[in-house]
Amino acid sequence: MQYSELLDAFLEFMRSGGFVMWPLFIANLFLWYAMGYRFHALRRGKKAAVRRLIEKHHEGIAKSKGLIDRAIKDALHVSNKVSDRSYLRQNLDDVLFKYEIEIKQYSALVKTIVIVAPLTGLLGTVIGMIETFDSLQAQALFTQGGGIAGGISQALFTTQFGLGVAIPGLILGRILDRKERSLLFEFEQIKDVICTMEKNHAIS
Repeated sequence: MQYSELLDAFLEFMRSGGFVMWPLFIANLFLWYAMGYRFHALRRGKKAAVRRLIEKHHEGIAKSKGLIDRAIKDALHVSNKVSDRSYLRQNLDDVLFKYEIEIKQYSALVKTIVIVAPLTGLLGTVIGMIETFDSLQAQALFTQGGGIAGGISQALFTTQFGLGVAIPGLILGRILDRKERSLLFEFEQIKDVICTMEKNHAIS
């Protein structure tokens, strides 16, 4: 019985804001799916410094527990296979590119929904206000229970919902973007450390 009441309340809420509520609801589902994917993809793994992790993997005493570990493992594997060391950096760029693509996945979608959701909500409010004043002009609105205040209240539901979609996406999206930038910086560190190690070995 409780589930049916919750469903009825949800459907009533969606009807109260007009047709714009459903695109906002669908956008909200896509937003949280995208942020969930990014949260999972941006898990770094162990908190040790990149240089220390590379040394452990090079010695064969490290276990792959996160994105950085997997990236280091692939980078060292390529480093051992490259015969012409002058192309090492280029090969490292190639092997780590797939990780760069992985951590950027759905970033544009999150940013797009965060921008579009409030505007969509505002559009719904404008449509609702137009309908409200059209009804007022025709004197039809006063025959309904809520009067003009009820009509305006319903028109504002879409703006409320649009902001409710965008604000969490904006905050969490910024946090995930910062993690993405940190990982991209560490990918560059991986390349620099491995190339430096190779140069030192060549000199010695």
